[in-house]
This record gives sequence, structure tokens and C-alpha cells, in this order.
Amino acid sequence: MKVEIWSDVACPFCYIGKKRFEKALEGFSNNKDIQVEWKSFQLDPSLSQQGKEKVQDYMAQQKGMSASEISAMVQHVIQMAQSEGIEMKMDQVIMANTLTMHRLIQLAKTKGLGEQAEEQFFQAYFLGRNFTDENILLEISNDIGLNEAEAKEVIQSDKFTDEVDKDIYEARTIGVKGVPHFVFNDKYVVSGAQHSDTFKGALEKSYEEWKQIK
Repeated sequence: MKVEIWSDVACPFCYIGKKRFEKALEGFSNNKDIQVEWKSFQLDPSLSQQGKEKVQDYMAQQKGMSASEISAMVQHVIQMAQSEGIEMKMDQVIMANTLTMHRLIQLAKTKGLGEQAEEQFFQAYFLGRNFTDENILLEISNDIGLNEAEAKEVIQSDKFTDEVDKDIYEARTIGVKGVPHFVFNDKYVVSGAQHSDTFKGALEKSYEEWKQIK
């Protein structure tokens, strides 16, 4: 049974949602029958490829939030992440375009390494690693298990851009307004970083229906 997940590596709730979904999947007795497919989504495709802006400055400019509001929200996100075993160094995160990372994730998907790519890029992003640096991207690609020459070719070209655009277009056609967005068996939707029990319920219900028509 298929589970599709639209996410952006720049989205803290996507990383938190990933961990909560994985917890539910691990406890699901028929998890060997579940095929997870990660889909690309960009929260802000207008960001520059070499942006150096910090999260707090970006939020102040884009959302018109005060320093105290931003601080409270960031702390809330950090605490949520910690509860799922995620370390987030939000004060070190660079705001820049995530397209290259998404293109590398698409490469990883062709090798059966989509989940590993998502995890490694989430981790790198929220630890504040400079993903605008080609050498850093190659290090992360190596950690994923990608061939360095193939990864370098993707970084230095526009390869897999069409695949990213296709995922984003598909998201729009099914009415995705934000991420993470989970679709179970082409039918049941879970939106946001919901509790693991919510994901477990969606897995059980969709799997039961899938099993009947398989």
C-alpha cells in the first residue's frame, strides 16, 4: 500500500511529522506492505540560491511578527522537535532556496534512498549546515549513499527539476495548502505534524480497505 508524503526540508513541522509517522509505521504490524514515497514541495521558491538570511529576520520581514512572537514560536518548535528526538539549531539555520536539495532527493529516489535523503537533508538543514555550499551538499550526498559524480552532476545542472515541478504541480491539483501532507492509499489525508496515533489510525483504516481490494 502506498503512502505519499509532500514535504519541504525547510519545514520544521515536516521533520517532526516524519518522526511521528515513522513511530506509527514502526508499530504497525503490516508495515512491510507499506511503500512510502516522498514528494517535493517548496514553501518559498522565491528564495535566492545563495541566501544568508536568518530565520528570525526572514519571519520578521515575511510575516510581520515581533521579536518576542518569533522567539516564542521558535522555542515552541524546538521543544516539539526535542520531544521527537530531533535537535534543531534554529539560530543557525540559513534561509535559502531548497531546490537543489529536492533535486538530490529525486536522484536518491531513483536509487531507493528517498527516506535516507529526506532524513539527512532535514538533519543538515536544522543543524544550520550551509547547504548552499557544493562541498557540504556532496558530504551529505555521500552520507545518503549517493555516487559522488552523479550527485555533483545534479548540483551543477538543472537535472531532476522537472520531477520536482511535477510533484509540486500534483500537490496543487489535489489541493495541498501546506506541508507535511500525507495521502494514504490515494484516499485518506493527514495534514500537518499530527500525533503518532493519528497516523496509526490512518494506516489501519487505509490498509484494511487496500487489503480487501488487493
